Amino acid sequence: MSPFGNGTGPAGQGPGTGRGLGRGGGRGRQAGGFGLGPGGNCVCPNCGKKVPHQRGVPCYTLKCEKCGSPMTRER
Repeated sequence: MSPFGNGTGPAGQGPGTGRGLGRGGGRGRQAGGFGLGPGGNCVCPNCGKKVPHQRGVPCYTLKCEKCGSPMTRER
């Protein structure tokens, strides 16, 4: 609804304004909103053993060959 009847009026008042982000509107993922990419290594936090990261296989699903601890992604 326009006070002048010509489509002009105060900007930014009433529903339908804003950016539409609301709660949960962030980028998701870790490291500032971006995944770590396909390369890199999985590393054991216990003994330090490193293995190459495989695309599509999360590091936490791998067990360390030396000590059996779950691996983590090297940053």
